Amino acid sequence: MNEFATFDGFFQGKALDFLHRIIDLSLEEDGKDLTSNAVFSPENTAKAIILVKQDCCIAGLPLIIQVLDRIPGKAAVTFMAAEGFSVRSGKRIALIQGGTRKILKAERVILNFLSRLSGIATLTQKFCRMLEGSGVRILDTRKTSPGLRYPEKYAVLMGGGRNHRLNLESMLMLKDNHIDQCGSIPEAVLALKRAYSPCPSIVVECRSVSDVREAVGARVQRIMLDNMNIEEMRDALKIIPGHIDSEISGRVDLDNIETLASLKPTFISSGALTHSARPADFSMKIEV
Repeated sequence: MNEFATFDGFFQGKALDFLHRIIDLSLEEDGKDLTSNAVFSPENTAKAIILVKQDCCIAGLPLIIQVLDRIPGKAAVTFMAAEGFSVRSGKRIALIQGGTRKILKAERVILNFLSRLSGIATLTQKFCRMLEGSGVRILDTRKTSPGLRYPEKYAVLMGGGRNHRLNLESMLMLKDNHIDQCGSIPEAVLALKRAYSPCPSIVVECRSVSDVREAVGARVQRIMLDNMNIEEMRDALKIIPGHIDSEISGRVDLDNIETLASLKPTFISSGALTHSARPADFSMKIEV
């Protein structure tokens, strides 16, 4: 059984290329490790333990291997925790054995990835627990750190969430600016259907109940209720037929998600999963 099957399935093709590029950039911006290169010979070896310093949901263990693979020299990794599972503070999650220079060059980049991704997974897990039993699914958004779109959305999966579109090519989504510039929802939807055959799924961002009526009439596949108040959302959901998915978006947080879920949309999307997640705390210690 592949313990990193989700990672391997997610990071293929363009996604894997982006990952390697951001790892290489991270290593390059750190520069040469002048300190380690002076203190340790190329033949010097070490064992390093990675520790988690707070309770969290682990995401990013496969990146330990990915980072090490981008640095010359040999290293082996033994994992002591499972990707996507909660661990307690003080847990030893991985042992790295290899060249001391290699390990110390990789240290900060590895910890930065683990910190960021585990923070996102931990927050996502909290959202998912708030939705348990509701049947509503939590989605992320494109409000991700520049260059880190794919790793951050992978972390959402590890926390139990689902991905919204990965990029502008993933689905057709009419937002307020598209609609305002085009003139109306029906006109914008018609333009999409004329441009693409077969036409991919269309999502329409609606700001009012009248917008929702237009989107239903245009026969789109998903209707997003954006920044509406509770009464507006309740009225809007009543007129969305069962074959069209519904999504609530805008100012979603842990304080209001249960109330929003009680309205029974298909999805709730929240940029907070990625843009407001606090980094988890990790450290690496050389064993002597």
